[in-house]
Amino acid sequence: MDHQACDDESRFAQYVESLAEEIGHADRVVPLRHYCVGLLAAEGRKSVEPLAAVTAPGGLAAQHQKLLHFVANSAWSDGRVLAKVREIAVPAIERDGPIEAWIIDDTALPKQGRHSVGVQHQYCGQLGKQANCQVVVTLSIANHYASLPIAYRLYLPEEWANDRGRRKEAHVPKEIVFKTKPQIALDQLRAAHAAGVPCGVVLMDASYGSNAQLRNGVSALALSYVAGIIDWIKVQPVGDGITSKQRVSVKELALSLPKHAWRTITWREGSATKLSSRFARVRVRTAPIRGASRRGEETLLIEWPKDKPEPTKYWLSTLDLNVPFRRLVDLAKMRWRIERDYQELKQEIGLGHYEGRGWRGFHHHGTLCIAAYGFLISEREAIPPSRPRSTRLLPAVGLSEGYRPRSSPAAARAPHPELDRDDAPPLDCRTGHNAPAMSMLFSTDDKASAAEKFLMQ
Repeated sequence: MDHQACDDESRFAQYVESLAEEIGHADRVVPLRHYCVGLLAAEGRKSVEPLAAVTAPGGLAAQHQKLLHFVANSAWSDGRVLAKVREIAVPAIERDGPIEAWIIDDTALPKQGRHSVGVQHQYCGQLGKQANCQVVVTLSIANHYASLPIAYRLYLPEEWANDRGRRKEAHVPKEIVFKTKPQIALDQLRAAHAAGVPCGVVLMDASYGSNAQLRNGVSALALSYVAGIIDWIKVQPVGDGITSKQRVSVKELALSLPKHAWRTITWREGSATKLSSRFARVRVRTAPIRGASRRGEETLLIEWPKDKPEPTKYWLSTLDLNVPFRRLVDLAKMRWRIERDYQELKQEIGLGHYEGRGWRGFHHHGTLCIAAYGFLISEREAIPPSRPRSTRLLPAVGLSEGYRPRSSPAAARAPHPELDRDDAPPLDCRTGHNAPAMSMLFSTDDKASAAEKFLMQ
């Protein structure tokens, strides 16, 4: 193993030790280390059993039980671990500039069966249709260099929240009650604000931005937003040159704008070409039937690509009127970063691979995936330009020939069907997003058993 690889391992060891300070009992430290190593070193599925097979191939059964207990039953705090990840990662993210945005979003994890906590037939963005899935609401911090989820909470459908039997079986905490996704997002924003997280403009798509209570909640925190909205939300145009003061839908307003209102704006470099489109902005008040005059003015941002028959996207923004047009567009489009995070967390780290059914295990697994991802983000600048970009923290560790985790469709089912776990979901292929490969740390050409050496520390 070369000197750089040793340095990488040393930094990873220090990182895990920092996280270990937040999980309480000393007997959790080794499972924490093994779980994180498994997430970064294993190939293929990254549920508990494959992680055990990678980190302790000679004692699979015992290791499986240790990791399963650590992730599914140990009462360590997800919030404290995520706060430590954020504390370590923020300085790395801010090397190329301050935090610019807080991004609200959710992601779906397809799931077979009905017993895993929060599973319901609901819209699954990953599949683009209604399907059995779990949905997680997240809050991320971002700039143009990097982004990181800092809050992660399962959306518990009302049917689940009101079912005492299912709650008991999945060990849902008593304090967890039904909340809509925007309500969960607002709780996350409030917690981040109270924790002193470096502030950014709050970004959200139309499924969140169309919720007036959420937008009002953001403003109550003295935060600005650029919020996607649906095209039938009504507003009242304001300002010089406006010929009508009537309440109209944002689509009607967009279609009424003169040609000179539209500008072609380039907001960033794409993978093959510059990304640009036509935009217009208009000062408006969101317009309830009564009290419209008391509403603060906002900027309505509209996108209408030249090759489309009508406008395609709308945003409301509370940013200062003097914010440059290109900057406004750039912020609205920065929400794309969270899509790349989701793709990398699922495909590279195994975010959707947890196969247990309980509330605690589901959140612990998500927290540890974010922790592993946070380390990779903090290390990206440490990769010398001469090293390959398609690298990973630890060499990929293959499983023995013929090994099949119990969740595999090819594996034999348990003698007692009630002991079987839910079938594994398919690999995420979130549509419409081709994120670049994630930068990890060790070249896969390095055949040294770095994983085994690290595990011995």
